[in-house]
Amino acid sequence: MLDVEAALAWARAQLGDIPNEAAEKIGQCASTKLVSIDRVHEVEKVVDHEVMALVEVLSNVSAKSGAYVHLGATSADILDTGVALQMKEGLEIISTKLDKLEEVLIGLSERYRETLMIGRTHAQHALPMTAGLKFAVWLREISRHIERLSQSKHRVLVGKMSGAIGTMAGLGRNARQVQDLVMKRLSLGIPEVTSQILQRDRYAELICLFAIIASSMDKFATEIRNLQRPEIGEMAEPFRAGMQVGSSTMPQKRNPWRSENISSLAKIERSLVPPTLESIITWHERDLSQSASERFVIPEAFILIDHMLNSMIRILGDIKVNDGRMRENLMKFKDPMMSESVMIALVKKGVPRQEAHRLLQQVVFETEEKKESFEEALLKNPSVNKYLSVDEVKAALDLRSYLGASVELVDAAIEKTRGERRKRGLPS
Repeated sequence: MLDVEAALAWARAQLGDIPNEAAEKIGQCASTKLVSIDRVHEVEKVVDHEVMALVEVLSNVSAKSGAYVHLGATSADILDTGVALQMKEGLEIISTKLDKLEEVLIGLSERYRETLMIGRTHAQHALPMTAGLKFAVWLREISRHIERLSQSKHRVLVGKMSGAIGTMAGLGRNARQVQDLVMKRLSLGIPEVTSQILQRDRYAELICLFAIIASSMDKFATEIRNLQRPEIGEMAEPFRAGMQVGSSTMPQKRNPWRSENISSLAKIERSLVPPTLESIITWHERDLSQSASERFVIPEAFILIDHMLNSMIRILGDIKVNDGRMRENLMKFKDPMMSESVMIALVKKGVPRQEAHRLLQQVVFETEEKKESFEEALLKNPSVNKYLSVDEVKAALDLRSYLGASVELVDAAIEKTRGERRKRGLPS
């Protein structure tokens, strides 16, 4: 808020509205070394107005130049622009951590680009895939969030200096130039037009975006938690054996508590969206119905997403990928899992697709009931033998032959992300 007051005085001096020496003095005094928070609080208890308390203390320490403090401004000019400055600093931190998470996911996608695992739908075994493909999906999700955040900044990081109601009447004939100079001085965007406050669709966009980012991390965390279950055991959070404790009573426990923490905090991040949307609604040109809630919502949203990013970077930065267990789980049901591959092989030999689907579903279900080998059942099934040789059946059941474009998709995702990072001036 002091930075905004100093910028206002400087801008008005640049346009000849107030003396240069007055602006210089105000700029020198606009510091918490001279305008102490304790003193502002003391004055606020008397005047019952936070901005006026700040203005009085700054005016007093600025001596005669204090006559020009806050000239033509309204409280929202100082408050809303001050919040924009805070969000600007906060978004630099969040952006840096998103960049780091993206970097970690590039490494995982590349490292496990050819590592076989089972793909699951409805929590059931579906088709073979690579672990790198799973990580590449997460990678591009984070990359899109980075793009969204970058695109939103010119709408979100905006201040205002338009006075009461937004007409700029109190700023005189140079009003628009005053606002332009203040925002350029503070490296903030210039609003096209405002009422007495900045319109809260700007804040709502950011908090909604944070909630989406949180939900993506919740999704990653939920997948890690599921894959860490002992009966699956394909991935696990880092665990410092000999130091870390999973349970106070069960020595064997290695709980995915960081992932659970992310999922828990994502609920709170998402819960901040409704009050932010409600804050868009304002009576006439200004009311205070959004003020109190924003003082909780905005800081909490930043703190939560920052913590979640720290945790996710830590988890994925040292995640344990058990490729042996992936292979083991894959081989347990490898043949029935390849029924689509066999179906396509039959279609290529002239069998109608629906007929081939019904045939293979019948074979799969029968082998499951009889606990027979799917491969053996295929080889002795006359409807299959009519079209496919032994070698063709075995080829259709080969796991690596049915990965499709998995590896190419991973490589393409990595290359696209690296290109985007180069454009952002980051190491690729």
